[in-house]
Order: sequence, then structure tokens, then C-alpha cells
Amino acid sequence: MLGGNDGDGRDELVHREVPSPNHNERTLPISMVVLHYTEMKPVEDAIARMCDAQASVSAHYCITEEGEVIRLVSEDRRAWHAGVSYWRGIPDVNSASIGIELDHPGHGLGYRPFADAQIDALIPLLGRIVKRYDIPRANVVGHSDVAPMRKVDPGELFPWERLAEYKLCLPRPTSLAAGDPFHNEGAFFLALERFGYDITDQRKAVEAFERRWRPEHITGVVDGEISAILWQLLLDRDRGRTR
Repeated sequence: MLGGNDGDGRDELVHREVPSPNHNERTLPISMVVLHYTEMKPVEDAIARMCDAQASVSAHYCITEEGEVIRLVSEDRRAWHAGVSYWRGIPDVNSASIGIELDHPGHGLGYRPFADAQIDALIPLLGRIVKRYDIPRANVVGHSDVAPMRKVDPGELFPWERLAEYKLCLPRPTSLAAGDPFHNEGAFFLALERFGYDITDQRKAVEAFERRWRPEHITGVVDGEISAILWQLLLDRDRGRTR
């Protein structure tokens, strides 16, 4: 069950409302979800910052490590979570996305696995969003995917495979039989841009790709394995096997 409003108007997937003033009108239809971590503790500090008009940052939702879902901005409004960002030809990611912050210490305060209760709360919320806006799995991304030069969240320990089990994001390709077709790095980066990444800083773009698709080994250097992963992702997408 993906959830919805109860008869009295309450949202069964949202435990608390803390309205943020930091939002404005969208200029694009919703076509993606961006996942972040707060890198602030306790979570109330992160919520206070996202509700501070002087900070000029926000998100639609924040999910605590205990699994509490807090709504800060209505989905029909443009929250300010992605900053300078780009994905699949869209330079105004904020206008096209729902932003979800995950309460987490991040790399700056002691990076660690994400709490089960938090992911258990994320999955139905994300499921409802994906269904409501018909969001392609390729457009459920991390902050590092849309802003590789600036961001590394949610990071290499985020359990993308759990989301993939529910068809809420693309799974990591398991068959790389097609191999590496790229004859040089230039061809790889053209393909990476075609998949969706901003390749202005090539090393950072590779790190972001690795963080999402090969998190156990992040080097920032193009090699045969990540080339084969990228090629398989593109093949699957072009053949209609993924969306």
C-alpha cells in the first residue's frame, strides 16, 4: 500500500508538519526525486536551518533516523534543496524535483550506514511520489549525481539496492557481458553526459558515478569496469529495459 490521506485529511505517511518559508513557484513539471543527507545533528538543528528564511535552503521532506517523516514544503512548490545542479538536460533541478533530506551525520560528522527505520519510512513515501508523478527510475538520484562538483551525499553507504527491490530506482547492472566499448576517455565522458551527468569537472563526475554505481571502489579514474557499467546502463535504457 503506497499510502494517502486518511478520511480526516491527515497523511498516513507524514508524522509531522514543520512549514518552511523557503520555497517558490515551480517552472517545470515534477520528473525526479533527489535524496540528500543533512550532515547535521541533532535533526532539529537541520529542520531549524531549513525553516530559517536567512538560510535560503529547504526540502520537501526530512526523515529522521528513527523513521519519522516531516513535511516542510508542499510538493507543488519549488523547495530549495539542490542548489546549482543538473540532470539529463535540466539545469533547474529544484523546479523539476522533490527533495528528501535524510537525518544523518554525513561524511563530516562520522559517516555510517543508514538506519533501517529510516529506509523503511523512505520506501513508501518514495513509492507514492514515483507513482503520483510517473517518475522514471533513472530520475531517482542522489545529490552527488546532480551536483558532482559540490556534493557527495547520500554517499557510498546509501542502500540503493533496497530501493531497487521495489523498482524505485535503477539497480546496479549485474551482467557486463557487453564489456567496455569506449576507445578513449572522450567517448566515455560523452556517454556519461548522455546518461545524465554534468561532466564539467571530469574527475568529480567519475567519482559521482562510482559513488552511485560502484561504491566499494571510488577512484575518480575511468577504468574498464565503470565503462562497462555505464555502457550496460545505456544499453538497457535504449532497449527499453529500464526507465
